Amino acid sequence: QVQLVESGGGLVQPGGSLRVSCAASGRISSINTMGWHRQAPGKQRELVAVISTDGSTNYADSVKGRFTISRDNAKTTWYLQMDSLKPADTAVYYCRMTTMSMYGYEYGYWGQGTQVTISS
Repeated sequence: QVQLVESGGGLVQPGGSLRVSCAASGRISSINTMGWHRQAPGKQRELVAVISTDGSTNYADSVKGRFTISRDNAKTTWYLQMDSLKPADTAVYYCRMTTMSMYGYEYGYWGQGTQVTISS
């Protein structure tokens, strides 16, 4: 059983910064990607940022230059540093991890979500 637990959400003023973390535990093998998605009220869940085991990253256009994803492989933990936050960044942020089985099947796991609210 694999579990992902997020932490670090909260209320921040526009222009502020926040870091959210995700810690994975359980029977984890062959991690493929670690990432963050978000879902704002009335909108579909969208990819925010993803990092692969080779260190390559990909960001949504809306957060490029403001958000940074990083990871600590030794602790199976990853982070999303969010700077220059805007009200449009308000959403529930979900971490996601994908793993690859020895037979080439990809499995995905989600965290429970953490609320990030940007408001003055």
